[in-house]
Amino acid sequence: MNKIYDTEVAKRFTIYNSLFLDLPFDDIYRTGTLLPILGTHCQEGFEKNFSPREIITHFFEELMPNRTSEERQQLLFQMIQYVERQVVLFDSIEDSAYEKINDLNGKGSIKALVARVENDRKKAELIEKLKTFSVRLTLTAHPTQFYPGNVLSIITDLEQAIRKDDLGNINLLLQQLGKTPFINRTKPSPYREAVSLIWYLENVFYQSISDIMARLLYSLDQPLHEWENPGLFKIGFWPGGDRDGNPFVTHETTIQVAERLKKWVLRCYYRDLRVLRRRLTFQHVEEIMIRVETGIYNTLFEGIEVYKSKEEVLEELFMARKVLVEHHNGLFLEVLDQFILKVKIFGFHFAYMDMRQDSRKHDALWDEAFDILGKKWGNSEEEQIEQIFAVSKLPEISDFKDEFHQEMLKSIQSIATVQQGNGEDVLNRYIISNSQSAKHILEVFQLNQLLLASDQGDLSLDIVPLFETIDDLSAAPDIMRFLYQFEPYRQHLAKRGDKQTIMLGFSDGTKDGGYLTANWSILKAKEELTKASQENGITVVFFDGRGGPPARGGGNMHNFYASMGKKVENAEIQVTIQGQTISANYGKRVSCTYNFEQLLSAGMENHLYSDEERNLNNEQRKLIQELADEAYESYKDFKNDPKFVPYLEHVTPLKYFGLTNIGSRPLKRGKGEGLKFEDLRAIPFVGSWAQMKQNIPGFYGVGKAIDRLDEQGRIREVKDLYDQSLFFRALLGNSMQSLKKCFYPATAYLKDNEEYGQFWEKMYKEYTLSLEKLAEVSGQGELMEDNPVSSASIEIRERIVLPLITIQQYAIQSMLESGKPDKIMQRLILRSMFGIINAARNAA
Repeated sequence: MNKIYDTEVAKRFTIYNSLFLDLPFDDIYRTGTLLPILGTHCQEGFEKNFSPREIITHFFEELMPNRTSEERQQLLFQMIQYVERQVVLFDSIEDSAYEKINDLNGKGSIKALVARVENDRKKAELIEKLKTFSVRLTLTAHPTQFYPGNVLSIITDLEQAIRKDDLGNINLLLQQLGKTPFINRTKPSPYREAVSLIWYLENVFYQSISDIMARLLYSLDQPLHEWENPGLFKIGFWPGGDRDGNPFVTHETTIQVAERLKKWVLRCYYRDLRVLRRRLTFQHVEEIMIRVETGIYNTLFEGIEVYKSKEEVLEELFMARKVLVEHHNGLFLEVLDQFILKVKIFGFHFAYMDMRQDSRKHDALWDEAFDILGKKWGNSEEEQIEQIFAVSKLPEISDFKDEFHQEMLKSIQSIATVQQGNGEDVLNRYIISNSQSAKHILEVFQLNQLLLASDQGDLSLDIVPLFETIDDLSAAPDIMRFLYQFEPYRQHLAKRGDKQTIMLGFSDGTKDGGYLTANWSILKAKEELTKASQENGITVVFFDGRGGPPARGGGNMHNFYASMGKKVENAEIQVTIQGQTISANYGKRVSCTYNFEQLLSAGMENHLYSDEERNLNNEQRKLIQELADEAYESYKDFKNDPKFVPYLEHVTPLKYFGLTNIGSRPLKRGKGEGLKFEDLRAIPFVGSWAQMKQNIPGFYGVGKAIDRLDEQGRIREVKDLYDQSLFFRALLGNSMQSLKKCFYPATAYLKDNEEYGQFWEKMYKEYTLSLEKLAEVSGQGELMEDNPVSSASIEIRERIVLPLITIQQYAIQSMLESGKPDKIMQRLILRSMFGIINAARNAA
């Protein structure tokens, strides 16, 4: 496979990269000629322990000795633009070779899964599990996609041209890239963010999901039109409903986005119907199909709501099916059944929106409500819960003085509006960030009960707590036990099918407790929550808030879900994806299909096959706990260093994330001027370490933890754990990916910095220790030796952006040494961020 990658990707990039030199732009030849020389200077300079400033200075002295500082700076900006476009080209080449460098029918595919269960006589068991299982991929509005929409479109077209080796078209598209800005001039609105992601629903997920479902059901001899679990694959959708810290999302946004989702799925249906009607030209069938097509058309373009629900459309389609079978020998029945399946899957909702808000906002809302009602809080949580449920009617919205609280109440009311327009599926969950007590969940439950419940007291909404920090994960099982035994909430769960969704966040857990501790804490929390739920007759569904990089729960998701073991409820797989992870892993039909199949297979294998590799024994658990405790102490010591927050604020590009115009959300949660660790959002936190090529959240503490056991003469135990446990192997494998993307020579100049020198040395020591110990435990001569394709991809990408890394650090070093801000240097830092993060594909 590595040879295929070299031929199809690495060598192709070398060939197509030369086309840049012929583009008809000013200074392109000079820039393209000097860039490889700068790359060599960077590589050789870092090997000789030169600082970024020394490398850039020597480069200019050697090649541009008589140029002004303005001309030199202009060249650096041109090089940044050139490298950005090289990254786009490399992305397109890699995407075009996707089928060749990934085994689409191999391990983890539907074809392989079905073959295995048939061989093991587990086909009936698989079918039964599929009737209730679900994989839900939630697209979030988190700002990690640095490519504007127009650039993403060019990447798509460029990939198609590369597949055909169409040099003329490739050349034209590279010219288009040269003239297309890579940065947004203004921040997008929450609605525009939603529109950008709906593109993927329309152009990728609509076709891929229905294709996967049809192939799976056909291979299991299950009739498409009779399949009762159309939600086997779902797309969740946070834009328009995610209010956690984003003051720009309003109830109008929620309604707007829901309307857009409905309109766009109907557009997809209309296109399919026009094609379908060309085949179904038979007596008594054609008139039905014309009626459906006209009804969808009138709803879309004439403002006449002919169909109010998917059930009304399906009734007509099943009528056409009946006639087709009874009078026309089922001719073209397969294509009709496939369309029926699409309508079942996507309904009038297209995707499943969630509403999300921080628990502290609900606390404040109830505080004001009690002030208006003339009530005072009791002292204990039990008293306060009793007081909340004693409220039979909230004050009028106009009685609230805080406009944000008025908006929160209107947002809850908007849920009823969108459910009426699109069906309940469009928005039926309310997620509570920063859940730390039963009161936090019951505050939201009662708010929604008072505002949305029917006359019979039914609430068509699930309440979903989000547990994130290490302490919150530890407290979660007892909180849920209390809720399960609290009668009003228990009655609500009974009406919702005795199912409880619980969200667990990797990002803030890693930020709070470090990589190893966070991942282990989440697994333990899942096991305890499973136990607590089963004891109370509840099926628990886990929703993982994962980001792209391993530091935020990313990396190899398939191995993660396959390794959960029997102590973790396996009712569904639910996970967030965002930004670059969407475009990289699900941005094309082939990659979307591949990764969806891998997730489904991981869930099925975890259910159907129980073996030692997936289930940890007591000795293994004890060992992981020891490692996690050691790692936690190491990370806590690092996090408590007085230089930790100042380093993030004054050395890393953290503050520049707010200037990138890639998302509508503020940089941090708090409104104060000073930077507080607890207010830091995970994306700029992790992204800043990635920009510095230090990747602290993805490995810090792992090396120290293994080293401590090695000092005790127990390294053999850790090696055995790695060999025998899929969970531990996946954990360390993802950490190796973080280490692979590090490049500490770029920041080695900091060791001589009076203020941050010791802090940098502390980082570097843990980095080198982690490299050494992970190599020893895994038995690999170099990082990611067991995944040569990913390793090769990372190496090429890092080589492409090495000049950008050097330019960025040159600017940071220059300002640190001068002790004052410089507008040109700040612009260099900001502009270099885009290429660095785009090349990584999962850096934030």
